[in-house]
Amino acid sequence: MRTAAVAVVMVMLCVMMVDADVKPQRDFNLRMFAGRWYRVGLAYDSSSFTPFRDKVKASVGIITALPNGNVNLTMWEATPLGCLTKVYNYEKTSVPGQFTYFSTRHNMVKDITVVDTNYSDYAVVLKQKVFNREYTQVALYGRSQAVRIDVITKFKAFALSQGFPRDSILTPPPAENCPPSSSGR
Repeated sequence: MRTAAVAVVMVMLCVMMVDADVKPQRDFNLRMFAGRWYRVGLAYDSSSFTPFRDKVKASVGIITALPNGNVNLTMWEATPLGCLTKVYNYEKTSVPGQFTYFSTRHNMVKDITVVDTNYSDYAVVLKQKVFNREYTQVALYGRSQAVRIDVITKFKAFALSQGFPRDSILTPPPAENCPPSSSGR
């Protein structure tokens, strides 16, 4: 019994240490972060995602800051079925730059951390800080579909530091007409 208690404490300490390594953007400003973003990079190593890596296209999202500090994210993704729209509701936490949301796909609450952004060009976002191959992702967002090579290098280095293998780090090509031009976005 005593050994089990010690093991549980050690696991909790390790989880807290891993979790503590990634901090959100210092002095995060949600108002400046809001607006249109293109997901131009993705690190994801889920075995269920692997067969689709070569089909991924850059996606578009609009971050809307709500008066209570929560966020709505509307994403458009090009898929074989067409351009799909998804809406995510991120709830603020006590730490600026960190949010939570309920993933209906994985049936669990996930955390979102804005790790690095200059607000005008790029943002690096970590989904699910405690690494799990099936759930953890790192995304690179740009205000345009083209970001500087030094930003891509920084994104890739961060993804590698989080345990992603090189072949799971993607910089997909742009999607065409997604969202459709007629959507007004």
